[in-house]
Amino acid sequence: MMASLRAWAASAVETLDDPVTDAGVIVASLRDVARINRVFGGVRAAVSRLDEFLRRCPRGATLTLLDVGTGAGDIPRAAAERARRHGITLRLIGLERHPAAAREAARPGGLVAVIADGGRLPLRSASVDLALCSKLLHHLPGAAGTRLLAEMDRVARLGVVVADIHRSALAAAGIWLASFPMRFHPATRHDSVISVFRGFSPGELRAACAAARVPATVKSHAGYCLTAAWRPAGGRA
Repeated sequence: MMASLRAWAASAVETLDDPVTDAGVIVASLRDVARINRVFGGVRAAVSRLDEFLRRCPRGATLTLLDVGTGAGDIPRAAAERARRHGITLRLIGLERHPAAAREAARPGGLVAVIADGGRLPLRSASVDLALCSKLLHHLPGAAGTRLLAEMDRVARLGVVVADIHRSALAAAGIWLASFPMRFHPATRHDSVISVFRGFSPGELRAACAAARVPATVKSHAGYCLTAAWRPAGGRA
């Protein structure tokens, strides 16, 4: 049963991956995803791994955080709030490939939005301190995902965090049922179930990182969240 659902998800097209999706639908779905992150633990999982690197930095430091596939920009903003508790300022850069998503990320302020491809980051090597992506890797199977991880490793200096979904039929059923009382846009309801079945087991996320030759430590978190974090090549040299 799980194998057939994974095969269905692999061939399905998520609304946010469709280049002809209306800008209004993209914005509505990104706002729903931000609520999912807040309610079901995606923010906590990603920020907790970023905190492993923030704790090593001196008070008064100013660091740059790049968030690839930033969506509504909710996770980097939460990371900036966590950094302030350590006396650290985070300068936020959010990367998106769709102009409507970039505008939504920049809208509340405090984040510079860039339109670019995560597989070819328009940045010099070791040009940012921290690199993050959340719920993006499962959109990029095989070589595309490997390129994303390698690019994040290339541009970061202190730390890289990848957050994604721990695949589970129970999680898929839960997000589907929760989508009705939470009044998700139909596109979000459609995409969220596909995303869960495109997620990872811990071993699969470790294998994806190994394919990109990055020394990641993978952790499971509440809310069917997985994270991988590592010190990038620039920091290991």
